[in-house]
Amino acid sequence: MPDQIHEQQNELATLIDRFSDNDGVHPTGIPSLFLIRESVVTEPIFRVNEPSFCIIVQGEKEVLLGQDRFRYGPGSYIVATVDLPVSGQVIQASSEAPYLALKLEFTSSEILEVLNHSDFPARPRKTTRRAMFVSQAEPSLLDAVVRLARLLEDHSEDIPLLAPLFKKEILYKVLKGPHGIALEQATMEGSHTHRIRDVIEYIMNHSEQNFQVEELADLANMSTASLHRHFKEVTAMSPIQFQKQLRLQEARRLLISKSTDAADVAFQVGYESPSQFSREYSRMFGFPPREDIKRLRGGSDETTTIS
Repeated sequence: MPDQIHEQQNELATLIDRFSDNDGVHPTGIPSLFLIRESVVTEPIFRVNEPSFCIIVQGEKEVLLGQDRFRYGPGSYIVATVDLPVSGQVIQASSEAPYLALKLEFTSSEILEVLNHSDFPARPRKTTRRAMFVSQAEPSLLDAVVRLARLLEDHSEDIPLLAPLFKKEILYKVLKGPHGIALEQATMEGSHTHRIRDVIEYIMNHSEQNFQVEELADLANMSTASLHRHFKEVTAMSPIQFQKQLRLQEARRLLISKSTDAADVAFQVGYESPSQFSREYSRMFGFPPREDIKRLRGGSDETTTIS
């Protein structure tokens, strides 16, 4: 089995290398499939990680979710089951052996379709799991990923029919894996994770607005204490911390993309006090806004993906 996994990883690395000739995130002819390449160790990159499956075949990466650290390397895959504000850093890469990864985004409806056509044993709805996990890829999962990637080799006529089938197979294998229940719960109506997902969607759509925790609890049909507990179990942070990360990430994006005053941006993203904004920005990114943006404009590209 180790030889089989090694061969599968080598083939996948060859395919990713062939179709990503420079650093960055590369969309492909297959919807929701991206190839990622980095030839240097990167700074931490902050963004919202959408529901996705990402497998690494070369190099190593570390993702920070709240206070949780997820480190993964060749043969490992990481899954986010809901939208999550995270930071990620390539920690092992070189021009001779670049970081190579394949990312596949998915939707709740795609997970439900797999569940509805599969005979999974009944699993508890009330057990809340973290919405991000790392696991080792089995040969059968790697085989499905390799077959999906092979479609990039002049098989464009096969993509409309075969790519959705291979994607379902990948999701099915993840659902059958040791952490599959976390993915399942994010789509199970009535589960704690599903209700927290609704709260996450609300916060993301209203991140610049102030809200009362009681409002979020009503939305989730939970008590405030239950909302706090389950929200933290799913996201590794409180609703307020989640909102703060969204605000600061959006502020950084605005500062990078526009010649805008930091105080104006602070108000745009929902801060009432520029001094508080500056303190929290420095705490999250390590530099005051003006210094950070000057540094970034002369350095790394903050549009790089996390996974």
